[in-house]
Amino acid sequence: MKKLLATIIITATTVCAANAQIQKGNIMVGGNLTNINLGLDDPKIFSVDITPKAAWFIQDNIALGGYLNFGLQTAKNSSTTTSYGLGSLGRYYTGKDVEVLTHGRFFAEATVGIGGVNVSNGGGNTNGLNLSVGPGFVYFITPNIGLETLLKYNGLLGFGSATTQNNLNLSFGFQIHLPGQQAANKVKNDVK
Repeated sequence: MKKLLATIIITATTVCAANAQIQKGNIMVGGNLTNINLGLDDPKIFSVDITPKAAWFIQDNIALGGYLNFGLQTAKNSSTTTSYGLGSLGRYYTGKDVEVLTHGRFFAEATVGIGGVNVSNGGGNTNGLNLSVGPGFVYFITPNIGLETLLKYNGLLGFGSATTQNNLNLSFGFQIHLPGQQAANKVKNDVK
């Protein structure tokens, strides 16, 4: 009987916690990896794009924050391409009515900031306003950790040898959802 009761309590806690990650006051930190290529065939190519993010939920299902981006692509006997970005981001998570999996949610993300793409050895470059938008899906493997995939259109408008650059990226990442002060106080009061 005790095992049954313990199982029910743990299940109820997990279900409630699985919906608590995207509530007002919580904090999201993590990052995405894009375009990982180790070049197993010739030419030997290495490329990676890393984007750490942090956001605060201003209300349930809506987060605002910032991102930092660094990308590098290099190949043997070729130019090196370096990309960067810094800006703000916004996320909207769909409600429970659109839930596909028990612990999964769709979301939309948009960013705006400054960024650039620079190619060594006299290659083209663009530096200026960086915009992106796209849908994603997150699956919470624990009550506080979500694995996600994100398909985003990225546009770069600015100056340099090319005034615009556009691409479509598929990225994979993880986010850690930390409880805000209100949630921490509730847990503290429940323990007393």
